Amino acid sequence: MNLIIVESPAKARTIKNFLGKGYEVIASKGHIRDLPKSRFGITVDEDNKLVPAYSVAKENAPTVKEIRELAKKADTIYIATDEDREGEAIGWHIAHAIKKDPEQLPRIVFHEITKSAINHALESARTIDMNMVNAQQARRMLDRVVGYKLSPLLSSKIQKGLSGGRVQSSTLKLVVDREREIRAFVPVEYWTIDTLFKKDIEATLIKHMGDKLSKLSIENKNDATSIVKSVEADSFVISKIETKQRKTSTPPPFMTSTLQQTASSKLGFTPKKTMMVAQSLYEGVKTPDGTSGVITYMRTDSLNIASEAVSGIRDVIQKKFGKKYLPDEPKFYGKKAKGAQEAHEAIRPTMLEFTPEIAKSFLKPDEIKLYRLIYERFMASQMNDALFEQNNIIFSGKSNEFRASGRKLIFDGFYAVLGNEDKDRLLPTLKEGDKAEIQSIKPEQHFTEPPPRYSEASLIKKLESEGVGRPSTYAPTIATLSGRTYVNIEKKQIVPTEMAFTVTEMLEKNFANIVDISFTANMEEKLDEISEGETDWQKLLSDFYFPFMEQIAEGKEKIVSLKLAKPLGRTCPKCGEHELLLRSGRFGNFIACSGFPKCKYTEQVDEDGNKVEVKQEKSGDVCEKCGKEMIVKNGRNGQFLACSGYPECKNTKSIDVETQVSKTPCPDCGGEISLKNSRRGPFWGCANYPDCKFISKFEPTTIKCKEKGCKGVLAPRVYRNKDVYECVKCKNRTPREENS
Repeated sequence: MNLIIVESPAKARTIKNFLGKGYEVIASKGHIRDLPKSRFGITVDEDNKLVPAYSVAKENAPTVKEIRELAKKADTIYIATDEDREGEAIGWHIAHAIKKDPEQLPRIVFHEITKSAINHALESARTIDMNMVNAQQARRMLDRVVGYKLSPLLSSKIQKGLSGGRVQSSTLKLVVDREREIRAFVPVEYWTIDTLFKKDIEATLIKHMGDKLSKLSIENKNDATSIVKSVEADSFVISKIETKQRKTSTPPPFMTSTLQQTASSKLGFTPKKTMMVAQSLYEGVKTPDGTSGVITYMRTDSLNIASEAVSGIRDVIQKKFGKKYLPDEPKFYGKKAKGAQEAHEAIRPTMLEFTPEIAKSFLKPDEIKLYRLIYERFMASQMNDALFEQNNIIFSGKSNEFRASGRKLIFDGFYAVLGNEDKDRLLPTLKEGDKAEIQSIKPEQHFTEPPPRYSEASLIKKLESEGVGRPSTYAPTIATLSGRTYVNIEKKQIVPTEMAFTVTEMLEKNFANIVDISFTANMEEKLDEISEGETDWQKLLSDFYFPFMEQIAEGKEKIVSLKLAKPLGRTCPKCGEHELLLRSGRFGNFIACSGFPKCKYTEQVDEDGNKVEVKQEKSGDVCEKCGKEMIVKNGRNGQFLACSGYPECKNTKSIDVETQVSKTPCPDCGGEISLKNSRRGPFWGCANYPDCKFISKFEPTTIKCKEKGCKGVLAPRVYRNKDVYECVKCKNRTPREENS
């Protein structure tokens, strides 16, 4: 019996279907041996080398036991984990967990899970690549050092529950820096002269009084009015007609980042969802010939394509579209970026006969959407370019010159598969030297706009261009930022919270390299060099670890705590000894005794830091356990009754609290809005939910937001100790006196 060990149960089932009775296939279910969860797990030896203390987690023990039992009976044990740094390391750990020499076990790799690919892999086994294993060990230990040492510092200096990370923190800085640009942005006024020549020809003013004009050349209304008068007094002729042919090049096949970006824009999939659906397509789905993987490995930054796949899709193109859609030579896109694994392929279909039309009967709705995207992109990548005819007409007067542009698709090429979303902009047939008359002219005021916030797709594109992270890290990094409430995803935009600014500012001052994009990208390059055997992994770890630990030690002593702890000049009414302090916590500000933890007295405060009086239950309810009076308390899920004898008596029960209704109607539907409670604190919500989903953290007014295009209203709040109004829609803040 031969044993094949893979990572995923779904992959194991698919491979098992391809092989005969002489093979057993089992899944490790990911990492079965790793750094411990409950402690640091890294020590420094006498040579100043970092030594990992790997262990098998309790939940993985049954899997390890099962693999060991099968390994004892096996004639040959094949390691068949994914062909990347992570997969290579998982295979190495599996060998150690079953007490085998990793370098003695045959290692097989495949980029697609098909019968031919598996058989070919078995015929060309190699050994574990220790350079790739060491690169993964270095990456894992770097992330453990940063996360395990930096996160507690953030929690102690700012707020509990915060985390920092090697890729996470530099990615957060990108988001924060973009928000800083938006907040610092000052709109610049400019004007355009919207002009139609007869026959409805739209034209752009490109010269005035001999000077070339750019987008921002016309700065104010007076200049615009002056130009309009000049144009109206001018006479025009068609001085030049240009006709050129322009090609639109075929797009390359997908790699991880471009698949995530396109699935986001075309299908509305989050990066996480895209990878989950792609994983199922790779590991095995139903096809006419049984279960099989229908795409190649989906975590890749390579654009290579196997020659047999290129030959196969060229045959499909010729049969379906004809010879004119097929280039004379195959198209090869080659290596995308430094560090991309040449052994990997781009993401493509594995069975070209399994067309999207056939696949509809076998795949789930989300699977067919993504599969169609991958199949058609691969086909398009081997088709001829699209060809356009570009027309430009120049209208010249004594003082002014206009240009009109048109475009016509004359050969669709790869658009025959992907479709052309740009409509033809046709110009009428005219002759040089003919007179041209103005049909209409109108000055239009505009203002420059701030840079857009990142979407998940555009942030992934930025990370890729900067060389930060790898295909497997893009989606998890964004998920971590969202899970830690550093960012919110609002209308597909990534919006940093105030906590993101606080954390980033502290890291910029004290751990500049951790949030430096170039430093993080350079670290990725060094990890790639380890994979290629060009850099020593222990030296990389030492060069980072010791300076970083000095920064941590210095930070513990010198970084001023950003936790709010303002003395109030009042003595605690419970212990009568210590002063009360205004503090900040996960659910906002509160008053607490400075004698904590011996004295646990607290008071609830409002947004402005003023004490909120907690009223006792009007019914005079008494505790059924001790007989003392029950009082109203506020918790994360709303108000409740608690015994006044706390902490000696910890009896609680729920209550019905009178709803607080706003005098301001809902700005979206006009309905009644009231104060509600959630796990994240109180908020104002519409009574017409779920038909109307209006929510606001602060009670809104009827004052309308002045931001261009925004239909929100303002709500009063205190921001960084200043009275401001904040728009409930766009979150734009203005001083309160400006709207009083």
